Amino acid sequence: NVDELIQHLVELGQHPNQKNDTVTVMEKIGHFIDKENERMLKLYKDKGLSNEQISHKIQEEIDLASVLQESSKRWDGGYAMAGIVGHGDTFIIRDPHGIRPVFYYADNEFVVAASERPVIQTVFNAPYESVKEIEPGSALIIKANGQIFEKPILPKAETITQCSFERIYFSRGNDLNIYQERKKLGELLSDSIYKTINKDLANTVFSYIPNTAEVAFGGLIDGLENLLNEDKYLHIKNNPKSEIKDILSIRPRVGKIVWKDAKQRTFITDDENRDALVNLGYDVTYGEVKKSDTLVVLDDSIVRGTTLKKNILKTLDKLSPKKIIIVSSAPQIRYPDCYGIDMSILGHFVAFQAAIGLLKETGKESLIKDTYNLAKEEIKKQKEEQRNVIQDIYKCFSDEQLSNKIAQLVKPEDLKAELQIIYQTVNNLHQACPNHLGDWYFTGNYPTAGGNKVANQSFINYYEGKNTRAY
Repeated sequence: NVDELIQHLVELGQHPNQKNDTVTVMEKIGHFIDKENERMLKLYKDKGLSNEQISHKIQEEIDLASVLQESSKRWDGGYAMAGIVGHGDTFIIRDPHGIRPVFYYADNEFVVAASERPVIQTVFNAPYESVKEIEPGSALIIKANGQIFEKPILPKAETITQCSFERIYFSRGNDLNIYQERKKLGELLSDSIYKTINKDLANTVFSYIPNTAEVAFGGLIDGLENLLNEDKYLHIKNNPKSEIKDILSIRPRVGKIVWKDAKQRTFITDDENRDALVNLGYDVTYGEVKKSDTLVVLDDSIVRGTTLKKNILKTLDKLSPKKIIIVSSAPQIRYPDCYGIDMSILGHFVAFQAAIGLLKETGKESLIKDTYNLAKEEIKKQKEEQRNVIQDIYKCFSDEQLSNKIAQLVKPEDLKAELQIIYQTVNNLHQACPNHLGDWYFTGNYPTAGGNKVANQSFINYYEGKNTRAY
């Protein structure tokens, strides 16, 4: 809500000359630091202190928590933000919904904060329990004299909606909890995949891409083996004279099928450089896949589908499998994010492209213009009164219909293999990550009113052909 914040700054007598969140936030904090300085200057002037004495008093006693309380009252967003004042006082503040993660560690020499716990553990050789998480709506204050304390700044939201995409993709997988959650995401996909391949493990090869999907892939294989063990037990129980050794030898066929040395992920790369990255070399392991095989490949998320269409599927097709199944450990990304992970241009999402395509195919194309007109009306309201009109479009189709259409959109024209795409469900996501229920990019249920405002503006931008983010 930068536009609202700028208007408030103008009302306070400020004259911001840039319209971006960083400058706006700094102007707000700077204004209230000035106000606090003025208050203390008057207080100690009245007590007869000299300017030099007052300067020292202000440095020792300035109430950064109060400054942050006044500065952040109207902020709408997800943030973990650090700042340092000229004399040395430092703060790290977290949004009231806990959307963005922030951890800290303090000892006699250091105070360190980061978005992930493991990096602090590694660098400072700190035990798990010594790395604390700043509470939503609170700030860690580090005084110049070394005093450290955490203080509530804004009321903690009733519903804490920590970002689930941090758990699925962005954060390191070596965090104990994230490792377990990613394994669970894979495991929860096993039942639908087992049914999709008709339990034919003899003619199915399982793999993953990129490396960030490895942990979820381990969970998927564990889940498949558990399902297979149940079937083995029933088969032996019902056929006691069967060859037990042969039955026990049946296992999922696992292979490192796709190789990519480059570590870049393309969906967070700017448009100008994305195509160049997409075309970076992939290679395959030859000889593991037969022409009669189904090849199941797990990805951690499918956002744009660009890499699939332009490279991965063509590369996999070189192995001549009968069928390729791409599985996403994240649900369909349908809505823009405006809380720190910059997935904000609606037309880039392959799930949205699929929904628009289905509207046109099913004779419901008029809903696109109707939704645009609704968005134009909503955007005139205060953000607290707006609803996310994009949700109306997705209500027309099932998850399966959208997945099938996505498969059509990302399938290269010359692909010989049959193609299917399977996505994680939102219910499974919540089961795997029960403490991180932020799911607005999947469901459109934003934790703050500003999210609905951004969603509506993003649809207006899409309809009007503006390839810019909506905030």
